[in-house]
Amino acid sequence: MSEAILTSQILIVDDEPANVTLLERLLGKAGFTQITSTTKPKDGLSMVRHQEPDIVLLDLMMPEIDGFGFMKEVRAESDVLQTLPILVLTADPSPDTKKRALAVGANDFLTKPFDPVEVVLRTNNLLRTRQLTKDLAIANSQLEDLVGLKTTQVDVTRVQVLDKLALAAEYRDDDTKEHTRRVGQLSGILAASSGFSAQEVDFIRKGAPLHDLGKIGVSESILLKPTKLDDPEMRTVEQHCAIGQEMLSGSADPILEVAAIIARSHHERFDGQGYPDGLRGQQIPKVARIVAIADSFDSMTHDRPWRKALDLDQVLEEMRSDTAAKFDPELLGIFFDLVDKGRIAVH
Repeated sequence: MSEAILTSQILIVDDEPANVTLLERLLGKAGFTQITSTTKPKDGLSMVRHQEPDIVLLDLMMPEIDGFGFMKEVRAESDVLQTLPILVLTADPSPDTKKRALAVGANDFLTKPFDPVEVVLRTNNLLRTRQLTKDLAIANSQLEDLVGLKTTQVDVTRVQVLDKLALAAEYRDDDTKEHTRRVGQLSGILAASSGFSAQEVDFIRKGAPLHDLGKIGVSESILLKPTKLDDPEMRTVEQHCAIGQEMLSGSADPILEVAAIIARSHHERFDGQGYPDGLRGQQIPKVARIVAIADSFDSMTHDRPWRKALDLDQVLEEMRSDTAAKFDPELLGIFFDLVDKGRIAVH
């Protein structure tokens, strides 16, 4: 027998001292070293709860509480005690007694008078099963930890890739390379105050920076033009919404799914005069309405190739004048409240 089994915690509960002495002698001679016992079943219950033995050798016929009642109480305890091996000691080998004992939680039986070899073999078999169960639980825990670690590593890598994609979109028309990050942060703050769950806020915060990913497909000469775009150039720029959606669609990743919606619809206007689909009001996905506010605010409060930064009061006044035309009035009201409370500021 292995050392782990020989050092298992064995508890003997039998109201007959002679039986207890015999079992201790037999198990000790077989090499078991951790044996405790009691002739009082109520004390035995306390020992089970506090010592958490690896096996209980239990007499059925005892005063105060018999073996059947003992097992019922043990099995009603924690999950650990529900799987505790119980080897029943009985002088009654009748089928009815065995069925009743099995029904309340017995795992195996020893018939009195004891056969020394049988005592050791049955105890060893139950302890070996107990040890295998413990080993499996440890292995499962280690596997869960490993899967959790791998999942965390994948999540970190995914976020890094998304950040690089967002940076690629802004590389040519944002000298600071910070616009996409700020839009993500602003969108997350506004989403958190607009009824989205914590997980949804996380998806929006990570997906919003990809709103202009489609700019990768637009000529640099147009993106960096310092003067007003003519109509054909404007039509070309507007294509970035569809390009971005196409690049981000078709993934099972929830962040990319949100990002695809945002990429297509963040230039829609509440009055229906936006692009690419001319959506109006509540037809525009809420996540896109949120990013439209965050994107406009950040663009106006920072230098862009086509316009110098405006001061905060100018930006808020311009956005307020666009209420119900460009922006969702309810969301814009929440946004202004966040500004007033200092939760949104120019950085």
